[in-house]
Amino acid sequence: MQVIRYNDDMREDWNVCIRNSCNGTFLFDRNYMDYHKDRFEDASLMFYHKNKLKGVMPANIQNGEIHSHNGLTYGGLIWDKRTSSLDVGLMLSMAYKYYSKEMGADALYYKPLPYIYHTYPASQDLYFITAKGAELIHRKLSTTIDISHAIPFTTLRRRCVAKALKAQLSVSTAEDEAHWQSFWKILTEVLQKRHRQTPVHTVKEILYLKSLFPHQIRLLTIEKNMQVVAGTVLFITENVVHAQYISSDDVGYKTGALDYLLSSILNSDICQGRQYFDFGVSTEDEGAKLNEGLLFQKEGFGGRGICYDEYLIKI
Repeated sequence: MQVIRYNDDMREDWNVCIRNSCNGTFLFDRNYMDYHKDRFEDASLMFYHKNKLKGVMPANIQNGEIHSHNGLTYGGLIWDKRTSSLDVGLMLSMAYKYYSKEMGADALYYKPLPYIYHTYPASQDLYFITAKGAELIHRKLSTTIDISHAIPFTTLRRRCVAKALKAQLSVSTAEDEAHWQSFWKILTEVLQKRHRQTPVHTVKEILYLKSLFPHQIRLLTIEKNMQVVAGTVLFITENVVHAQYISSDDVGYKTGALDYLLSSILNSDICQGRQYFDFGVSTEDEGAKLNEGLLFQKEGFGGRGICYDEYLIKI
């Protein structure tokens, strides 16, 4: 097997590998990854056997350390489902050697893709990185609904849905920039007020990504009297509908807008054929602090826990 550092001439090979993989999502497509490539020094690897691409490792290098990947929610080795477990182990060993010998790195920070995103069993990498002595350094708790076996909404969440129906709220899919701008204003104000943070993406960036991935990135909003009062940006993969952003203004909060929105999504065509709805993490400070109020709200919709992990591997 041969390992080669990624360059832009390999873009199409890379994207084909992601599309055919058992544990990749559109976030690994170079059209997505490269929207912020000016912020990260790329250190991605590609693994070939007899001129056939067997796997890829999305990564960046920062201060002499490798991260897979600092610009994404998750990373790790990506491979085709026909790839044997021993070849997965071999690719990881080759990655350690390449990063150490060729790039002078002594550490790899590895964020494996949570199993809910796998389209075929693909946890071999966890075995091999553990055998290498990987240390679990961060664990974030997310909340996920198994759509076909969903736990019913709690009484409180059902009451909020009824309140929204009484307030005559309406759900719509945002196709025009004005709706995105309206939602982004709400989202930014809420994040600033509650967490002193800003969205990971600017509205310009998310609209650009939406133009590249129109089926995978969608905004659904709740309106009252023709005004956006709540919404959620969904990142849609083969197995998972993930709420990348979710927020409401004071009107939406008082009228149960988000409860109605989530109820509508879970019963819509968006979730048909997909196994999971993922709310995202309820932890802060890299998982050290649990937001119990946020967790309580998400579990009221029937969600339960999965983990987003990060490991440190000394190489």
